[in-house]
Amino acid sequence: MTDSAKPAAEDTPAAKPAAEDTPAAKPAAKDPAAAKPAAKPPAPEDQPFATFVPNLLIPALKQEISAYGGPSCEINLEQGPMPVVGSPCWMVVGQLPGERRFWLCFTQDAISSAKTIALAESGAEPSLLESFLIDEKKTTLALLVSRLVQRLNGQKWLGAN
Repeated sequence: MTDSAKPAAEDTPAAKPAAEDTPAAKPAAKDPAAAKPAAKPPAPEDQPFATFVPNLLIPALKQEISAYGGPSCEINLEQGPMPVVGSPCWMVVGQLPGERRFWLCFTQDAISSAKTIALAESGAEPSLLESFLIDEKKTTLALLVSRLVQRLNGQKWLGAN
């Protein structure tokens, strides 16, 4: 037998490591660090309530009311008794010109908590508490802003209604 007819030592099955035994051949799924996609930045709604409301929700509400043609308004975050029923809650309290007021109430300090809204015309106290966003699976900044502005516009409080 000539040298060219002999199998090379590295070609014999005993001399070759199995493909699955080499670190490069192992699937990436077994390496937890390699399997994770790049981390997405946290959603604005994942911020703590005390940060989310004054830093994101209130400025977005003011901007949307203004863009909708509504008058400038004063909006604050307060903790106190819920209008009409008096139970403790967190409230986004807004006042539009003409002493029109609204309260967006959160039963807990989380935007995913149960929410209600109360409205009052000038000089009157609120007499009705309405459920707010009760059918939504996820509460987002855009959803809170759009539905509140929609509700205020439904009262004919914004723009040229």
